[in-house]
Amino acid sequence: MFDTGSTGFMLVCTSLVMLMTPALAFFYGGLTTKRNILGIMIQSFVSLGWSTILWFVIGYSLCFSGSLGDGTDLVGILGNLDKMFLQGVGPDSVFSGNNSIPEYVFIAFQMMFAILTPALITGAFVNRVSFKAYFIFLTAWQFLVYYPFCHMVWGGGILSEWGVLDFAGGIVVHATAGFAALASVIFVGARVDKNSTPNSIPLVAIGTGLLWFGWYGFNAGSELAVDGVTANAFLNTDLAASFALFTWMVIEWIRHRQPKLVGVLTGSIAGLATITPCAGFIPLWAAPIVGICAGLGCYLAVELKNKRKWDDALDVWGVHGVGGFVGTILLGVFASTAVNAAGADGLIFGGAGFFGKEVVAVVIASIYGFVFTWGMLWVINKITPVRVSEQVEIIGIDAAIHGEKAYDEGAL
Repeated sequence: MFDTGSTGFMLVCTSLVMLMTPALAFFYGGLTTKRNILGIMIQSFVSLGWSTILWFVIGYSLCFSGSLGDGTDLVGILGNLDKMFLQGVGPDSVFSGNNSIPEYVFIAFQMMFAILTPALITGAFVNRVSFKAYFIFLTAWQFLVYYPFCHMVWGGGILSEWGVLDFAGGIVVHATAGFAALASVIFVGARVDKNSTPNSIPLVAIGTGLLWFGWYGFNAGSELAVDGVTANAFLNTDLAASFALFTWMVIEWIRHRQPKLVGVLTGSIAGLATITPCAGFIPLWAAPIVGICAGLGCYLAVELKNKRKWDDALDVWGVHGVGGFVGTILLGVFASTAVNAAGADGLIFGGAGFFGKEVVAVVIASIYGFVFTWGMLWVINKITPVRVSEQVEIIGIDAAIHGEKAYDEGAL
């Protein structure tokens, strides 16, 4: 009944995407200061557990039950409650999207996206947000931002019906999370101690390598089968990341006379984020262009952030928000039905209407992610202070809130 090749491949891809959340913890943990390593890492691991529970109880149902087309969802914005606690789904249930893999596999694959997306935001407000406030935020953000956009784009909601495409999460993941990060930074304010010297660049490199590795599952797995589109998405992912890495390195080398490893690593992540919406819809020759635009666009965004003094500690908006935004627009330019018959033709292939839809959709997602995140933080702040005290910030989140240290500096 099932295609065993595609099923096995999707189980591997699901595992790769799961790996991206611990990888993000390493990436962020290495970039932050020594007093806040555990505080940022625990946020990723808590998302790994709590988001799984939410997904099982209600998240999957809100994202993938019902559709606007048959009038069984909530006005095209959220699904229904038919699959709460995964009721009605069994080991032999077939995923209706392609009738070749178990629905359990699709549930698990999509769950990994729900886990990773809010974890991306945490790098923006490192060393400033209390754990209690973060936990409430993590829960609310899933319901008010991630679930609606997941359903609207991937679950048969209003944007899907309108013809908007997003292969692996430029809108659903990166634009929403990136602009949520910017809202968080503006609401929470700047750190008392703005020293952002990474405590362990090797740890950042390990996190980057694991993220890059996991991204093959993130993008290629989003085809939900093994075919030519899968291979195209896989290779596009690698090309974009490589060209973005090189672009960032060259810019930094020219401007600062030194090629820096953190810049190289950041550039690769920018390329990976930017190719995400495009990976399975654009021809191979377009991937290097996407990578170059990613390296240049995200670098300029980080420079703008520095000029505006937005204290986005780990450049979540500049890399993920701008990367997802730019990638979605480039999807509207380079998409081709010759590459993927289930896609659309972009601007250069005569699809001006499709290009316009992608631009409108990513603008809506970015504004929505920003506004709802700011509003959520305002409400949470009425319940419990979002920002830690200045004393806690100076001591460090690790010791003050979690009672732990990343390194026992007295050990021999």
